[in-house]
Amino acid sequence: MRLKRRHEQGSVIPTASMADIAFLLIVFFMVTITFEKDKTQVVLPRTELRFEIPKEVAYISVTSNGQIRVTDGDEMSAPVPNVDDVVTFAANLVAKYPDRAIVLKADADVPYRSVDKILDSLKQAKVELIYLLSEQRTADDEAGG
Repeated sequence: MRLKRRHEQGSVIPTASMADIAFLLIVFFMVTITFEKDKTQVVLPRTELRFEIPKEVAYISVTSNGQIRVTDGDEMSAPVPNVDDVVTFAANLVAKYPDRAIVLKADADVPYRSVDKILDSLKQAKVELIYLLSEQRTADDEAGG
């Protein structure tokens, strides 16, 4: 009697569901990514106390050379020519989003009188909540010197 020779199958990795896994990963990263609306680079002043700011805020950035950039938190930041335009921006923001806070992000080298003018503009526009962004000292900073 003749026996049939068995056909040996090599080991394989099942790849049928790889496309599904890749698709799910892409969807996951698209859903969880957040984009920074204000990418103005400034060196923040130091502080000892810091509060967490909410996610839905508007930004006003002042660079060391005096350039002012604003964003309502929904669009990318845009430069404004002077402080008077900050009043217009803030008044429009308060009309559109009455409860939205504004984060003032000023470089450590910016003179305080410039920051004070912007704060006065925000008060004039009746902004209710203003955060001043700063760099926080940590226990490691204090121990190191």
